[in-house]
Amino acid sequence: MSSTKIRPAEKPPKKADHRVVLSRPGAPGGRRDENRKARTEALGKAALALFLEHGIEAVTIDEIAHAAGVAKGSFYRYFDDKTALVAWLVDPVARQMREALARTEARLGEAKDRAGAFTAYQELALALVPLAIFHFDVVRLYLQESRAPSRGACAPIAALVQAIDDGSVRLSEVAVQHGIVAVDDPRITAFATVGAIEQLAMSVLRGRLDASPPEIVGTLIRMILDGIGTRTSAPKDGATA
Repeated sequence: MSSTKIRPAEKPPKKADHRVVLSRPGAPGGRRDENRKARTEALGKAALALFLEHGIEAVTIDEIAHAAGVAKGSFYRYFDDKTALVAWLVDPVARQMREALARTEARLGEAKDRAGAFTAYQELALALVPLAIFHFDVVRLYLQESRAPSRGACAPIAALVQAIDDGSVRLSEVAVQHGIVAVDDPRITAFATVGAIEQLAMSVLRGRLDASPPEIVGTLIRMILDGIGTRTSAPKDGATA
C-alpha cells in the first residue's frame, strides 16, 4: 500500500487532523449532546448513501450537507473533513474486525489438529455474520472501495484493507508454525482466502448466491484446509504436531 508523500514545503499534519469533532458544549445525555449525535448520524447516513451510489471520491461535502439537510458550514462542526467522516463510518467495523482476528489468532495458537483449526476459522467466520448484518451498508462500502487507491478520503478504507491483510497473514503463519497446514508461503494462502471471502460476500449482496451462511462458511473452510493440505510429516522445530 502506497502512502502519500509530503512535499518539502509542507508540514506534517497534526494528530488532530481527520478527527471527528466531539468536544461540543452540552452535558452527556443532555439536549445539546443528543442534537449533536443526531446531526452526526444524519451526516453519516446521507454520506453513506451517496458514497454507495457514486463512490467516495466523487461525492463532495456540499452534496453530503445538502442531503443531510444542513448548511455546509455546519458539517465542520462535526467532522474535520470527508476523511474524518469515512473513518467514523468505518471505525465500528474496523474495531470489531481487528478484535475477531486477534481472537482467532489466539485460538489457532492453541489448536493442535485440523479439527481445532476448523473450529477457530469457523468462529471467525460466524463472528463476521452479525458484523455484516448490523453494518450492512458499511460492509458494502468496504467491498466497493477496497481496491481504490489509498489516498484522500479512501484512506480509512485502505487502512482496514491493510489490517485485514496483515491479520490474515498472521493467522496463516500461526497455522503453519503449529503444523496444522502445509504451505511454503503463508501470504499466498492468506490473500487467496481474503479474496475468496470478498468474492463470496459480493455474490451474496448481488443476489447471485443464495446459500445459507453456515453452508458458505463450512464449504469455504474445508476448501481452504483441503487446498493447502495438512502436515503428514514432523512439524518444524517448536511446532505442535
